[in-house]
Amino acid sequence: MSLKERITEDMKAAMRSGDKERLGAIRMITAAIKQREVDERITLDDAQVTAVLEKMIKQRKESLVQFQSGGRQDLADKESAEIALLQTYLPAQLSEAELDALIQEAITATGASSVKDMGKVMGIIKNKAAGRADMGAVGAKIKAKLGS
Repeated sequence: MSLKERITEDMKAAMRSGDKERLGAIRMITAAIKQREVDERITLDDAQVTAVLEKMIKQRKESLVQFQSGGRQDLADKESAEIALLQTYLPAQLSEAELDALIQEAITATGASSVKDMGKVMGIIKNKAAGRADMGAVGAKIKAKLGS
């Protein structure tokens, strides 16, 4: 079953169970996927759906910080719940050890020696860790390894 099909099935299940919060969040996911498909006139595969989900999670994390700093805990809780739901559709996250090994492998493969070579390393890791790691954190780890 593809990721889009799984999301659709979850939406149907949420409708049947009357879970309005979950249904609203899943409809939001479906709308974002359809919007991208219409804009680009394509049918998204699992990797592209994962990219849409990652973008949505990133947006919600940014909103979460804003709501928390603004003292709006009710909205912050809603964003946290949406992040948790979105993450259920992403593949299992890489462990720290797996991520470090992947970074080291990419540095060795590209022959990177300084921060100037960071783009080459990120290019390799982005393909292998898509949806399985926070690329912002990965970038910071690469910079730390290449900077030393």
